[in-house]
Amino acid sequence: MGDEVRTLAYGSWPSPLDAALAAAHDGHPEYVGFVGDEPWWTEPRPTEGGRRTLVRRGADGTEESVLPAPWNVRSRVIEYGGQPWAGAVVDGEPLVVFVHFADQRLYRYRPGGVPRPLTPVSPVGGGLRWADPQVLVDRGEVWCVLEEFTGDGPVDVRRVLAAVPLDGSAAQDRDGVRELTDERHRFLTGPRISPDGRRAAWLAWDHPRMPWDGSELVLAGIGGDGTFHGARTVAGGPEESIAQVEWSTDGRLLYAADRSGWWNLYAEDRVPNEVDGLPSVERGVPLCPREEEFGGPLWKLGHRWFAPLESGLIAVVHGRGATTLGILDPETGEVVDAAGPWTEFAPTLAVHGDRVVAVGASPRSAYEVVELDARTGRARVIGAAHDDVVDPAYYPEPQIRTFTGPAGRDIHAHIYPPHNPGCAAPGGELPPYVVWAHGGPTGRAPLVLDLGIAYFTSRGIGVAEVNYGGSTGYGREYRGRLREQWGVVDVEDCAAVAVALADEGTADRDRLAVRGGSAGGWTAAASLAGTDVYACGTIIYPILDLAGWATGETHDFESQYLESLVGPYAEVPARYAERSPTEHADRVTVPFLLLQGLDDVICPPAQCERFLARMEGRRVPHAYLAFEGEGHGFRRAETMIRALESELSLYAQVFGLNPPGIPTLELAK
Repeated sequence: MGDEVRTLAYGSWPSPLDAALAAAHDGHPEYVGFVGDEPWWTEPRPTEGGRRTLVRRGADGTEESVLPAPWNVRSRVIEYGGQPWAGAVVDGEPLVVFVHFADQRLYRYRPGGVPRPLTPVSPVGGGLRWADPQVLVDRGEVWCVLEEFTGDGPVDVRRVLAAVPLDGSAAQDRDGVRELTDERHRFLTGPRISPDGRRAAWLAWDHPRMPWDGSELVLAGIGGDGTFHGARTVAGGPEESIAQVEWSTDGRLLYAADRSGWWNLYAEDRVPNEVDGLPSVERGVPLCPREEEFGGPLWKLGHRWFAPLESGLIAVVHGRGATTLGILDPETGEVVDAAGPWTEFAPTLAVHGDRVVAVGASPRSAYEVVELDARTGRARVIGAAHDDVVDPAYYPEPQIRTFTGPAGRDIHAHIYPPHNPGCAAPGGELPPYVVWAHGGPTGRAPLVLDLGIAYFTSRGIGVAEVNYGGSTGYGREYRGRLREQWGVVDVEDCAAVAVALADEGTADRDRLAVRGGSAGGWTAAASLAGTDVYACGTIIYPILDLAGWATGETHDFESQYLESLVGPYAEVPARYAERSPTEHADRVTVPFLLLQGLDDVICPPAQCERFLARMEGRRVPHAYLAFEGEGHGFRRAETMIRALESELSLYAQVFGLNPPGIPTLELAK
C-alpha cells in the first residue's frame, strides 16, 4: 500500500489488529513481590484457559513461568480475590505459597518439585479460601486471611486472620489451622507485622460500608506464642477510608487515609499508651499533604500503593486522575517521580534494598513490570515487556478532556478518535462513537494502551471512556457524587459527554452507542432505558435488577453496596424498581448485545434471563451470548474473540458500516 491513504467510510477501515490479537494481550501482570532478590509476579495466560501463572525473573534477566498448566494462581476471597502468593528463601532455595483457583487451597511449592497442599477442602458452601499471605519461616507458618463459608448461601461466611502450618499438617485437618482473630469484623486484610515481630496491623470494615466509604486500622500485640492480644481500632471509622497499612523499617506505622478528602499518607506520632504498651495513632502525622491520591479503592485484598524502603524513603503510586511512581521522603514531604513513558501504575509494589518493582503502562504500551532504583531514580522494564504486535501507528491517540455536565459539574473523560495511518473518511462524514462506562462503579478508566479500544478506533469507530461522577482518582467529593445516585449521575455524565462530542462536531449524533461491563453494564442498560442518546448498546455481565441484586443474588462483599449507591432498600424500595432496566424493559427500543458468563456469582445470569423475558415480544433486535466456564470478567481467548467480533457486528448493522472479515451477529427480534 505504501504511503497511499485510502478514502473509506468510517467503520470499514481494514486493520491489522484482529480480535485474536486483542484477546491474546488482554490482562496484565499483577501482584509483584520479591523472593530473596528475585522479582516474581503473576501473569495472565488467555490462551491457556485464562489461567494466571507465577513468573520469576532470574539474576540473568530471564523470565520463567514456574507453574505449568493447569495451575492457576488466583484467590476467590471476596470473589475479587487479592494477593494470591508469597515467598521466601529457605536454605538458599525459593519457597513459595500460593492459592490455586480451582480448589482455593493454599499450596507450598519449591521449583523443581510438585505443589503440596497446606490447607484442607471444606464441603460447606464456597469452602475455605485464602488471601494476602505472609510467609513466616521462623514460626513455620503462613499468616493470611481466611474466608470460611458456614452454609450454602453467598452471605453465610466468616472471615478471620489465620495461621497455616508450613509443614502441611493442616492439609487434611481444619483444626490444624490456628485462628488469630475473632469475628469482630466482617471484612479484613492480611496482617502486616512490625519489624520487631511484636505487633500486627490490618484493616477491617463492616456492612453496609464498602472499604472506600469507611474502614478501620486495627492494631494488636503479638505474644511469644504467636497469639494476638489487645486488638483495637487506632485510626479510621465510618466516614474515613484507610486504603493500606505498612510498617517502616524503624517501626513506625504508615497508612493511607482520606480524612482530608484525598487518600494521603500518615505516620504514627509515637504517643505511648499505658494500657498495653501499644502506640496510639489517632492523630497521625500527614507525610505529604496534597490534593491527589496516594491510595485507592480496595477491590482486592493486598493492593499496594506505597511500600517503605530500608532507607526510610517510601515508594509511592500517586496522582490525580492518573498515577505515577515516585519516591517520597517522609522528612521533607518531597516526592521525586520516576522518569519514563508510563502514565499509569497499578496498585502493586514490592521493594528489596533500594529496588522498587511496580507495574506501569502508557497509551503506547500495555502494562509491564518496571524496576526503579531508588538511589539513582532510574527506571527500566524488567518483565512482561510490551511488544508491538502491530505497527504502533495503528494505536489510538487519546485526548484527556473535561466536559461540563448537569448543574455545571466537571466530567473527566478520555477521548479516542478513529485512527488508522492508511485510511481517511470522506469529507463531511462524522464518525460513530461508542461511550465506554467503566466497572466498579467505584473505579476509573486508566489512560493506557487497550487493544480492545484500538480494535475499534483502527477501524474508524471512536471511543469515549467516561470517568463519570463516582469514579476514583479525583478525591472523596467526586467519588461521593454517586451516593444514592447510581443510575442517575453515571447515566447523565455518559450522555453529556456523548452529546457534547456530537454538538462540537466530533461524533455523528445518529451513530452513538454505549457499552460497559459489570457496573458499566448497569450504566449501559440504564442509559438505553432512560435516554434517547444512543442508537444501540453492548451490555456485559451487568446488574439489571436492583431489588434482586440487593436481596440475595450477589456475593457477600457487595451484598449491601446498594445501600450507599441507591439508598437503604427497606426505606426506598420504589427507587430500586424505578431505576432498574428490568422493570422498564419497555423503554429499551434500540438494538443491544448482552454478554454473560454462566459461572458469574457477582452478576449472575438470572439477571440477564429476567431482563430478556421482559423483552420478549417487543421486537427489539438483540443478541444474548452466554459463555460456559466464564465468571465475572472474561478470561478465555475464545470468549474474548467472540465478544469483540459480535460487538463490532452490532455496530456495523446499526450504523451501516462494512468492516471486512467480521462474522455477522444474528440479531433476534
